[in-house]
Amino acid sequence: MKKIYFTAVCFMALFYTQLVTSQKFDQLDKNPTDISYLRQNKLEKPLVKVVYGRPQKTTNQVFGEQVPYGKIWRTGANEATEVKFYTAIKFGNKVIKPGTYILHTIPGEKEWTIILNSNTDTWGSFFYDQSKDVARIKVPVKKMEPLEVFSIGFKQSYDNTIMVLAWDTTRVDIPLKMNTELLAKI
Repeated sequence: MKKIYFTAVCFMALFYTQLVTSQKFDQLDKNPTDISYLRQNKLEKPLVKVVYGRPQKTTNQVFGEQVPYGKIWRTGANEATEVKFYTAIKFGNKVIKPGTYILHTIPGEKEWTIILNSNTDTWGSFFYDQSKDVARIKVPVKKMEPLEVFSIGFKQSYDNTIMVLAWDTTRVDIPLKMNTELLAKI
């Protein structure tokens, strides 16, 4: 009986070891997904959530080389970047209802076109459909210190909110206006 018990324990240990060690993680995504939140405070629901892939710099100059100028870009890596607004916002001159949108951009050397699109759950910009654009604005490019990995963050003061896109030496500020008066206009 002891031999059977010992054999069963050894077999289970061998099986478990094989199961754990056989899982390979050498194919991990080199562009991991990240989430950036804009919150008034940590106790309340967020105002904005952005889910995006974070590509790394692979060329001397990201924009114009790794990401071409003048072409639609998924604004990150892998899946198209998703932006969820939990409240009405003003994007350019247009009031945007709460909901989930895709953030596409068209990078340029001096300015970018920023696009909110309703065609969600898409891979990159391969399925971009301009007829699904909800709003478009143009914003100037700023040059700053180099950043090796694409990042999205927020700056906020009083009723002005800026979504910042940053990679290499390029920074793009996207103005978002959040105001309770906007809720009444929807």
